[in-house]
Amino acid sequence: MTDFRRNQASGVPSSPVWVRLLQRLFDILLPLAVLAAGVAVAVMLLKSTPRARRTPPARQARLVTVRPVVIADYHVRVAAMGTVIPRREVRLNPLVSGEIVAVHPDFEPGGLFSAGTRLLRLDPTDYELAVRDREAAVIGARGDLRIEEGRQAVARREYELLGLEIDPADRDLVLRRPQLEQAQAALASAEAALGQARLDLRRTEVTAPFNAVIRERPVNLGMQVGPTTTVATLAGTDTFWVELLVPASRLRWLDIPVAADDPGAPVALHHDTAWSEGVTRGGHVVRLLSDLEDKGRMARILVAVDDPLARRPENIGKPRLLLGDYLRAEIAGRTVAAAAAVPRELIRDSRFVWVMDAADRLEIRPVEIAFTGREVVCVQRGLRAGERLVVTDLAAPVAEMPLRLAKERPDTAAAGETSVPGPGRERESGQ
Repeated sequence: MTDFRRNQASGVPSSPVWVRLLQRLFDILLPLAVLAAGVAVAVMLLKSTPRARRTPPARQARLVTVRPVVIADYHVRVAAMGTVIPRREVRLNPLVSGEIVAVHPDFEPGGLFSAGTRLLRLDPTDYELAVRDREAAVIGARGDLRIEEGRQAVARREYELLGLEIDPADRDLVLRRPQLEQAQAALASAEAALGQARLDLRRTEVTAPFNAVIRERPVNLGMQVGPTTTVATLAGTDTFWVELLVPASRLRWLDIPVAADDPGAPVALHHDTAWSEGVTRGGHVVRLLSDLEDKGRMARILVAVDDPLARRPENIGKPRLLLGDYLRAEIAGRTVAAAAAVPRELIRDSRFVWVMDAADRLEIRPVEIAFTGREVVCVQRGLRAGERLVVTDLAAPVAEMPLRLAKERPDTAAAGETSVPGPGRERESGQ
């Protein structure tokens, strides 16, 4: 009504109501139509855009280094650790009592002596006097024996002159045979006492019973010692023993001597901290002890090392073994025929190896291990000569994954690392 009156007042004829309704409907529908048209155009553009197809990524060959498998007789070497101990050791006690009046200049811990060398001497005065006294007793006993022999001769003549028949028991008394035996016994006793006195005199000198080194020396000049006093602790220097601890499971690979004249397996001894690299001392197995070591339940093997202090001319310059030292040993064991020696790090999960097959793909193969050494594993079954072992450590190995060989680089070629090609391929050097 207002618009109508406004139009009436202005003199403009008013439009019909239906026209105005159409105008309002057009004003509403026009934006919607434009929006719908835009959406339709966008949908058409999206549908007509080319779409990339999803395809699985191509499998790339992994770069690896390989080494050839060599089949040969494998000589087992059992690794062990052990302590140097003396083969001969004795606590030296004098057999007589007395004051120490003289000692050898080298009578000190660490002093070396040959067998028979005098280490110390006790005061011999009392024992020299005892020898003189026993010598006098022997002279007196000999004189008594001669007197009695003369008396027996007189008794025999008297008996013969009388020409009497006497009972045999009485005849011995007439001929003084008991007195003669008594004199002979007295002489023998005197001579024995003299021998004991001379022996005691010799025992005032304490000597080395064998080639030895002094480990302890608790006495010195001027001390009173006796048979219960230890004057020195000696260790023989001709041979030392090394007591090795070996797992009981490794004993089947070793030849252990049974008798003293049986040859023992050779042993190479190393001291990684004290000796220069590559320096060793040789020994041989002599015994397997009858009991296991208490803590680790390990078998104990004795290895003999001759001239451990390197005193002989042929051993001059070699390292000396010290008692109580801890050494590493390699014992030569038995031989495994037709086996492959594989570095220990190439054994995967304890019983698998990675092999690059003829198609240059990865094969994860189980093998039969005969012996596991310190650095090398002896594989008896599962590998053939000439096959290629994968040396490279793969992060996520999958069976039949493609592999490729590394090409030679100047820096690694000088180091001697190589790769072995498969059948029908030229040999390439590894990185």
